[in-house]
Formats: sequence, structure tokens, C-alpha cells
Amino acid sequence: MNDLDKKSKKTPDQPQWRIFLVDDHPMLIEGLAKLVEQIPQCMVCGQASSATEALDKIPSAMPDLVITDISLPDKNGLELIKDLNSILPDLKILTFSMHDEMLYAARTLKAGARGYLMKGADTNLLEKAVNRVLKNGIYLSPQVADHLLRNMSGGTLPQSRLQVLSDRELEIFELIGRCRSISQISDQLNISPKTVDAHRGNIKAKLNLTDAASLMREAILWIELEKDSASESETKKEKNTCT
Repeated sequence: MNDLDKKSKKTPDQPQWRIFLVDDHPMLIEGLAKLVEQIPQCMVCGQASSATEALDKIPSAMPDLVITDISLPDKNGLELIKDLNSILPDLKILTFSMHDEMLYAARTLKAGARGYLMKGADTNLLEKAVNRVLKNGIYLSPQVADHLLRNMSGGTLPQSRLQVLSDRELEIFELIGRCRSISQISDQLNISPKTVDAHRGNIKAKLNLTDAASLMREAILWIELEKDSASESETKKEKNTCT
């Protein structure tokens, strides 16, 4: 028996932490499930590939911890975290995403999550993050923790220009980068086309973009840069094909 088998082997008398996974990439969620099952005293109690499915399954699955991505097909992960926090305030949530932690970590904590881990992080960091959150702690990388502490103490650090966007504006900016039309964004977020257009106007103003074409270019470039910085373990990539 190798060390991994010894580590993952559980005895019947061990208490089991119940973990629910939310990610829309089948191969990734399968791999994540295997990693979670290798963490002592942890078991996967359910999976969902969308926010709607997660909200439907999680109450009955009764997990101790939800591990969720930010990018989901029907709703932004930040909105899912807020929804879960409102209906299950004691539920612990860990965000596991390819998105820039400097941009999203503080947002997820504000929404109600207890930690943020980048996809592709070492497996020992996943175990560390899961255990810390399950034990009522907060997990952030040292870089993000230092960044937040410096901001709280009045220090200055370079920030992403997208920091000026609200959660909703950032969500719409991402969807624009994924080549969604106003009507598609309206349908997905369940808001009116007029509201989407107002948000687009606010985004252009905050980012000093002159027109819709420059907004589209900026959003697509950001999506592509996000993909480039993602882990090699991300086996399924979405390709932007705007027509």
C-alpha cells in the first residue's frame, strides 16, 4: 500500500466531513472529488454543475462545506455564495477558481465564503484550505492575506483596474468577454435589457472605454488572459468566437 492509499484510507469510526462540489467542468469536478476523498475524514456528499442545481441539492445533501467555482453557466459564483449564505447561514463555503485571487478573494469573503484557493494549487494546499475552513478558520494565500492587511492598514499596492467594478458589473463584464449579447445576459441574470445596458455604460465609464467595441475587446482580452494564467489541470477551455 503506498502513502496516498494509507492517507486516504478511512475507518468506520472516523467522523466524516460532508463536502459538496459545484463546477461545470465534468473532468475537473471528477478530479476534485478524488482529491477531496483523499483528505482524511472527508467525503463527497454531492455535486452540481450549475448554481440552480446547487441550490436545489445542497439543502437536502446537508454538507459541512461547499467548494464552488466562480464561473458557472447560469449564475455567477458570488451570487450563489450570497444565496447559500442567506438560506444556510452556518454553511461553510470555499471558493476554488481559476480567476485572479487578487481580484476575487475579498469579494468572495464579503459574499460569505470562508476562503479562496486557485485551481492548480498543490494538493496539500487544498487539504490545508479544507481543514482550516471546516475548523471555522479563513483560508487565503499568503499573498492575498498580505494584500488585504496592507489595504486595511492604509498601505498602497497596485490593484487590478477591474477593482473599481461592482460585483454585478464584474459579472456582466465577464459575460461580455464570453461574447454574450445584451439579451443573453438579460436572460441569464434575470434582469431587463435596459438594466444590462445601464451596467455596460457604467463599466465603460469606470474603465475609461469610449464605445461598445472597446468594451468588448477589453473583456475578451481579460478572459483570454485569465485562461492563460489558469492551471494546466484545467482540461476544458471555453473559446471565444464572437460573430
